[in-house]
Amino acid sequence: MAQKTGGLSQKEADIQMMLAADVHLGTKNCDFQMERYVYKRRSDGIFIINLGKTWEKLQLAARVIVAIENPQDIIVQSARPYGQRAVLKFAQYTGAHAIAGRHTPGTFTNQMQTSFNEPRLLILTDPRTDHQPIREAALGNIPTIAFCDTDSPMKHVDIGIPANNKGKHSIGCLFWMLARMVLQMRGTILPGHKWDIMVDLFFYREADETKDHEEEDAPVAEYTAEYVAPSLALPGDQWGADIPDAQWGAPEPSAIPAVPALAVSDWPGAAGPIAAEGWDTAPAPSPPVAGWDASSVPSIPAAPVPGWDNAQPSWAPEAQ
Repeated sequence: MAQKTGGLSQKEADIQMMLAADVHLGTKNCDFQMERYVYKRRSDGIFIINLGKTWEKLQLAARVIVAIENPQDIIVQSARPYGQRAVLKFAQYTGAHAIAGRHTPGTFTNQMQTSFNEPRLLILTDPRTDHQPIREAALGNIPTIAFCDTDSPMKHVDIGIPANNKGKHSIGCLFWMLARMVLQMRGTILPGHKWDIMVDLFFYREADETKDHEEEDAPVAEYTAEYVAPSLALPGDQWGADIPDAQWGAPEPSAIPAVPALAVSDWPGAAGPIAAEGWDTAPAPSPPVAGWDASSVPSIPAAPVPGWDNAQPSWAPEAQ
């Protein structure tokens, strides 16, 4: 018996969710193999997909996934950015192996590669973008499940799920619904119970949007007590008694000990006496030299200072 959810069966609730996520919107082109899944065409040329057949194909794909004993033998892959987050989340909850990003050629055919793998089932987001893994899976006889839009090529696709594979909400909703159906068939989710994982986790998120969410979720430090400055208001007659003046000024520097004065004669390089008649200094006495008598050395007389009074010219006027 169908599960009731708020007065609606499980199928009706799923179709309402797919309508909200724009799963039913196709493109303006339609492949001849996708005509069986088209409900009608709008006036603007957009083909409308029959969501009843989409839900039945999701059930068929879930049965195929559950039939494989080892979930690691299932590869779910998406080269488009809108499907990479959904692929990783689907692999996390179902135990499959995810390949998000560019497909390395030869992953399913070249045994010399380190990334060589032989899956038992391949799940893709877009047959047009993921054409390389589809071709390699066909060479290795690997069954393929793909979400196909109205203009998607159906070559080498074994189970095509008609849906909008170009919107981030549509891709996230499809992978969330497929993962929930798989867990229900495995018995992980009890019948009559909702899945506690939100569909928003499967949606593609921009880098700036993720950064904003991280900043909002960051814990903010809360201060339990506010700082209150101490009150220094005192009456006028208590300033001198309670707060001494020494506390307001800078600390007094310690006294520097005085250096004893030295006599001029104590300096070894002190200058000699100055001559009375001029500015020339008298010669300094020479120190005694060991091994000879200093008295035997003759004294050198001081050079006379010429003056204006006793100056005599060294020339005489010529006689006429």
